[in-house]
Amino acid sequence: MSETNAATAGRQALPLGDEIVGRINRLAAISEAPDNLTRIFLTPEHRGAADLILAWMVEAGMSAHLDAIGNVCGRYEGERPGLPCLMLGSHYDTVRDAGKWDGPLGLITAISCVADLNRRGRRFPFAIEVTGFADEEGVRFASTLLGSRAVAGTFNERVLASKDNAEISMREALVQFGLDPEHIGAAARARSELLAYVELHIEQGPVLEAKGLPVGVVSAIAGATRMAARVTGMAGHAGTVPMELRRDALAGAAELICKIEELCLTDGRGLVGTVGYIHATPGATNVIPGQVHFTIDLRAPTDVHRNRAVADIVRQIEAIAKRRKLDLRLDVTHENRTVPCAPWLKAQVAEAVAGEGYPVFELASGAGHDGMAMVDIADVAMVFVRCRGGISHHPDEDVELADADAGARVLLRLIENFRPRKAAG
Repeated sequence: MSETNAATAGRQALPLGDEIVGRINRLAAISEAPDNLTRIFLTPEHRGAADLILAWMVEAGMSAHLDAIGNVCGRYEGERPGLPCLMLGSHYDTVRDAGKWDGPLGLITAISCVADLNRRGRRFPFAIEVTGFADEEGVRFASTLLGSRAVAGTFNERVLASKDNAEISMREALVQFGLDPEHIGAAARARSELLAYVELHIEQGPVLEAKGLPVGVVSAIAGATRMAARVTGMAGHAGTVPMELRRDALAGAAELICKIEELCLTDGRGLVGTVGYIHATPGATNVIPGQVHFTIDLRAPTDVHRNRAVADIVRQIEAIAKRRKLDLRLDVTHENRTVPCAPWLKAQVAEAVAGEGYPVFELASGAGHDGMAMVDIADVAMVFVRCRGGISHHPDEDVELADADAGARVLLRLIENFRPRKAAG
């Protein structure tokens, strides 16, 4: 330990909950609509949020910049410049009509922890980097984890041609934002630059609340398979086509969707399935629907389980479509493997939780996170913070001030006691 560290290590860290909650509220005010929170990738609201976060990073004692994909990046040097880093962070984009805690809690908590360390003059034999990922949700261009994939060096440049609902391509949006799409590769980091990646996040589920715990240790991030389904039948007059002669695409889609729900309900091993979007055409009251588009999202604790479940569901809904004389097309639009949290790093998270006086409880994440991309260049771990009612992706999403402070104290303790893998034992 350096002389500076020795002189300041015994000082009590400041409570951080008030600062975190205040900044969460300030960030939530940056939205494309005054009545709800919507902050989408590469929009003016996204830029306003980035500028505010960069200012907070500088205030916390970090050097800060916006990278080639729009991630906000802050660096707090170690005992000497240029050391590998412990990277912390989360995303700052939102879904539409969102809650204000999903993503920003982890990012703002990390900034507040660094600010506290800077106030106390703490430096370590490693740097600390805080990254606010620009697009985790994938709302605008239907492709998730864009910011973290750029950092991990796995960004697929083919998505630059993707267009939003206004027919603006990602390439065009980047230029309008002031970024050069040809330089996205510059955001990539080398494995040698990172010692680990740790993300604090709201749980987005009810488990911690049911257990009466403010924080939890994440064991793994569940993989997901998403498919786009198209069911084609035959449109016809609602009054003249007898029921037994119909090829009703919407009635067929309804049976397919109910079968997906039934298979998930009877699985008994944690399989969850969601149909979150459905659209029928031609969409007239007196016309039998001729075609239906809907989405399928399937998640399970292990890849083996998920892959088997996907195959079983596809087989069974294809049989239903065949019986109804409907054409069914299924396209896989997204597939992410399950990401286990690194045991050595997870153990240090558990030590920090116990060190703050809380029971150590492990739980898996059913939601996806940036760690799913970051695992390609670093070992990952996550800290979950309780959210009221388990509500997320909804305006009622909420975290108690005491729980925000508990999460900050756990993260701060983890940083101050962090041991890189070679010394982790």
